[in-house]
Amino acid sequence: MQKNIKNLNFIVDFFEKDAILYIEFFICSINNIFITVIILKSKEACMDYLKRALELNEETLANRRHIHQNAEAGLCLPNTKEFVRKKLSSYGIEASDCGEGLVATIGNKGKVILLRADMDALPMDEESGEEFSSKTSCAHTCGHDLHTAMLLTASKLLKENEANLKGTVKLMFQPGEEIFEGGKNMLENGILENPKVDVAMGFHVAAGQFPVDMIMYNKDSTMMASVDVFKILVHGKGAHGAYPHLGIDPINIAVNIFNALQELIAKETDPTHSCILTIGKIQAGTAPNIIPETALLEGTIRTNNADAREKLVRRLKEVSEGMAKVFDGSAEVKMVAGVAPLVCDKALTEEIVSYIRGIGIENLAEYPGVTSSASEDFASVAERVPSTFIYVSAGFLDDRGKYAVHNPKVRFNEEVCPRGAAYFAHCATKWLENHTEQ
Repeated sequence: MQKNIKNLNFIVDFFEKDAILYIEFFICSINNIFITVIILKSKEACMDYLKRALELNEETLANRRHIHQNAEAGLCLPNTKEFVRKKLSSYGIEASDCGEGLVATIGNKGKVILLRADMDALPMDEESGEEFSSKTSCAHTCGHDLHTAMLLTASKLLKENEANLKGTVKLMFQPGEEIFEGGKNMLENGILENPKVDVAMGFHVAAGQFPVDMIMYNKDSTMMASVDVFKILVHGKGAHGAYPHLGIDPINIAVNIFNALQELIAKETDPTHSCILTIGKIQAGTAPNIIPETALLEGTIRTNNADAREKLVRRLKEVSEGMAKVFDGSAEVKMVAGVAPLVCDKALTEEIVSYIRGIGIENLAEYPGVTSSASEDFASVAERVPSTFIYVSAGFLDDRGKYAVHNPKVRFNEEVCPRGAAYFAHCATKWLENHTEQ
């Protein structure tokens, strides 16, 4: 037995010099003969994703800032998409088109976990004052540039550890979240198939005045509201501004429709339900002395209740058309896009949160049971496979955190980047490890 131990010590010394391998061993006895059993394992199986993400942070920030400066909005993001494709290729990951988005896989046969990041910005000018502010007419005021950069780094981490993954990680780089079309587009093009996805995970950064080491989630009820996007085109009759009696003023009709729609929330919805109707755009006219032919209103309906959603969509049409008739005009109501409420899978959410705790973030703050009146088209994925969605803080405790998302002055704490990348990679690795097909 002493000879075996000496031999074992030699083997330990030899392999500990190799950065690739470590060993586990034990000594057993068979028929009174002692045998040293050595199990060689890759150190990468225990990869410290947070440590590695911190080492790669300069690259992550460079990726984030490039995407931020070259912001694109909508379903078609040619420059962002090509940038992501080239980055993945440089990591040894070949991405394929999936509708207007990108899909790639890392790992081996077995269970499949989907990691999703949205890539689109908003059609607005940036006023953050950041040195890397957008150079385009769009701005990443919702933090999707951070999501993309974090998933790119997570992809690199997972590729480095690919030999030890106990299944497949599927990457979903999605456009068009802000218009609620990107998820649907990729679903229609088979994002959940070939290989078939078992579970899905998404993150969203949160801006505001709170610490960066904070996560928010909901495992028990609706986390985010449904949304229905609408357009109301009001038809009147054009005339000279000096002779309004010869025309039908669509702006007047639009204003009355706007006011009437506010009453839907105040008087026709159950106050115990979350219901919000917002008109975010009104467009009409070309000159101050012309009564135009048309006026356009665009907005959203959000709720966490299916019955309220159905009623509000129906009443939106009835009120808009009826109010237009009162003033001898007409209104066309078009529902442009919509997604269901986001409801996370309870068991998966509990599991993923436990993995995040295991990463070793000091002073990690958790806020369970979070609900939001915002909407997220990741709900389209969550309707089809067990999914979880977690807010990760990109906030500041000082005045840098006084603006929220979608504000032109919003700023995001880049300290979230290595954390988010590690969350993605670690949680995917642990989930596959604990759901290995026997």
